[in-house]
Amino acid sequence: MKTKQNMQVIDTLYNAFATGDMPTVLGLMHPKMAWNEAESNSLADGNPYVGPDAILEGVFARLGTNHDHFELQDVKVYGMQNNMVLATLRYDAKVKATGKSYNAQAAHLWTLNDEGDIIHFQQYVDTKKLADAEE
Repeated sequence: MKTKQNMQVIDTLYNAFATGDMPTVLGLMHPKMAWNEAESNSLADGNPYVGPDAILEGVFARLGTNHDHFELQDVKVYGMQNNMVLATLRYDAKVKATGKSYNAQAAHLWTLNDEGDIIHFQQYVDTKKLADAEE
């Protein structure tokens, strides 16, 4: 049952992100959660972001500032062992500075504690597509 509960937490997070409900997104995170952007991603300069405030400022605010739009598409969530959840998805976005759009394949690996708080995030993404859109 724990796997199903973990999947439900991550589903709730993605649904809240899609509607711009940042208090819910951040509220699902442990106060000392560690967030890692994919290597070579321009947002990886702050890895690891520790805690919801650092994630909000270092990742989400920068996404909003740097993009005309940034949406998650085709999100599929998979329960795993050891309180982990894998999500496969696509980023559909347009970079403000260049006017270039991208649609990039991504995977997110989430880890939760036994209380159901998110304690770790690791992003995997086609960083070349992101970088090409930023140039």
